[in-house]
Amino acid sequence: MRIGYGFDLHTFGSTKPLIIGGVLIPYHKGLIAHSNGDLLIHAVIDSLLGAAAMGDIGTFFPSDNQIYKNIDSRILLKKIFKKIKSRNYNISNIDVTIIAEDPKMSPYIFFMRSNLSLDLNTQIDNISIKSTSSQKIGCIGRKEGIACQAIAMIIKNKKCI
Repeated sequence: MRIGYGFDLHTFGSTKPLIIGGVLIPYHKGLIAHSNGDLLIHAVIDSLLGAAAMGDIGTFFPSDNQIYKNIDSRILLKKIFKKIKSRNYNISNIDVTIIAEDPKMSPYIFFMRSNLSLDLNTQIDNISIKSTSSQKIGCIGRKEGIACQAIAMIIKNKKCI
């Protein structure tokens, strides 16, 4: 069993659509990012890579590489999942916390969980996503951006001898 942690933070200021957990969320601002700015997916990728001791998202998808400009972050997640599987790991569970003052995330959480379940080939019960505010404290409290934390537990497959 191995555990990894991921964190991501993006500021508002883009005309891109707001996509979190692969879900389009109606909002008047988008997040500034090289990819599509899906900070939930980015945090999950880092948690998986951390659990497998494989570096971070920038190791595989550097922000100075134009191939990844505006890319759908779910594509990146699927690529990382293949790498995790190639090392003989399965997802045990993933726990995510979105920190946002606005917009409210609760109407979209089930769909985010569904997307992660599909992309990581695991049961939806293995995916937990919660949201909280920062109680109007700091840059998130001032509605300047959104942050996300993720923890992943992966388990090495045991081969029969």
